[in-house]
Amino acid sequence: MLLARALRPAVAALALRPVQGQLRLAAPRLPAALAPAAAARPFTRSLWLLCGDGQGRSGLLRGSRTSPSLACACGGLHTEGDKSFAEFLTDEIKEEKKIQKSKTLPKMSGGWELDVQGTEAKLVRKVAGETVTISFNINNSIPPNFDEPQEGQKPDEQEPELTSTPNFVVEVTKDDTKQTLVLDCHYPEDEVGHGEEEEESDIFAIREVSFQPTGDSEWRENNYTLNTDSLDWALYDHLMDFLADRGVDNTFADELIELSTALEHQEYIRFLEDLKQFVKCQ
Repeated sequence: MLLARALRPAVAALALRPVQGQLRLAAPRLPAALAPAAAARPFTRSLWLLCGDGQGRSGLLRGSRTSPSLACACGGLHTEGDKSFAEFLTDEIKEEKKIQKSKTLPKMSGGWELDVQGTEAKLVRKVAGETVTISFNINNSIPPNFDEPQEGQKPDEQEPELTSTPNFVVEVTKDDTKQTLVLDCHYPEDEVGHGEEEEESDIFAIREVSFQPTGDSEWRENNYTLNTDSLDWALYDHLMDFLADRGVDNTFADELIELSTALEHQEYIRFLEDLKQFVKCQ
């Protein structure tokens, strides 16, 4: 219902610059996160790294200047560059499937029921007269990494794991009320990387809290929204405890990263397959 409230438009910064005969891709800026159980793959999509010519130029950017062919029954434009592009995508899809841990999505503990519609996902759990719903979207959920590589490191040692840390909305509805408590949550950059030896802190945070009419699909902007930036810490702690009592805690947040990462990788592979079919006009 209120998924759109959680999605803060990411500032997409796409920067291409030659680095030792390859192109380096900067991802959209989003909070960084660490998920040990998440599927690992190179931070920069190999789509751009496998087609350089050794002089810092991508094969996709230097397509052949040949005359187009209209031999296909679809009547669309086809070039030698399109053919090369499709062949490259075939190899790219194979490589991505090799590093895909499983074709099925990981299950969440705690009795959550999962419903996935494309890039949107919803988790539902019913507890003692309450319904807790978690909504999130994996689009623009991969955080960037701007760390400069250190001297002496091999290329594969310089690439961190890709993990998806989406904003998510928690909706708590009581059976005997007409209002839903809505908590807009996210993964702060300075919290998601806590280690086992450090004192455990919350790896997710509440950004906003409001009430919305139960069953209403439209977000009412004239309802009061509480921003937690200036909130009393005692009240904020009670809100976090309120979520933890309903199964939304650090364990849940870690598993959500794992689930979102697997879903994002799955959708990325599907996108490459669709792109290949589009280029080949099949």
